This record gives sequence, C-alpha cells and structure tokens, in this order.
Amino acid sequence: MLLQLRQNTGYMDDHWAAAAAGHVEAGETAYDAAHREASEEIAVKDLDLAFVTAMQRTRHADAIDERIDFFFTARTWTGEPRIVEPDKCAELRWCPLDALPDPVVPHELQVLSALRDGTTTPYSTYGF
Repeated sequence: MLLQLRQNTGYMDDHWAAAAAGHVEAGETAYDAAHREASEEIAVKDLDLAFVTAMQRTRHADAIDERIDFFFTARTWTGEPRIVEPDKCAELRWCPLDALPDPVVPHELQVLSALRDGTTTPYSTYGF
C-alpha cells in the first residue's frame, strides 16, 4: 500500500494516510475525483480503479460533522509515484498491509485492516 505522511494540512497531520485522497468537486464522480487526486498528489494517471467500500463516518472533527468516503484500490497506473505537494506530504512509503507505520488516520486504518483481513464490505461506518 502506498501511504503518505501528512503535514501542514490542519487535519491528521503527522499521520500516515492513503497516498492520494481529497474531495469530490462539482460535476465529478467519485471515480473522476480519485483519478484527479492521484494525478495532482502523486503524479500517476490511467489508474485501473477497483471500488472497495463507501464509509459513513463521524466524530473525526466536530461532533456534527459527518462524511461519506469512497475507497478504491489501483493495481496498475502510468507514471512513477512521487510527492507533488511537498508542503502537504512529508514522505511517500510503500508498506505491506501487515506492517503499517504508526499512526495511520484511524478511519483509513479500519479500511486497510479490512483489506488485509479480506473482510471489506461495500458499506462501512466509523465513529457511530
């Protein structure tokens, strides 16, 4: 799994997280956003995305803040992953799912653990 060490973002700084992540912009599908974020953050394109889970989560910031996250994996792409936004990413690291660095963003750790254990489901929750 390719992870990034977050820095200077104001959210989960100094935590390891999915190497490319972000928000869906107006007019985008979640798949479109995943492709765009991968290009913007780690300079890869043409990802062969596989849907993993949609996660409804809360309690990560303000008590009333709830989100839906879409998780995908990609086994093939073009380009060599690299840090494109060094102000937000201190390091990129390939990690086996059974030896993740610490700490990992908690809700992402739940999904990574399910991937490792083969227990992912199309819908998951965190913080409820």
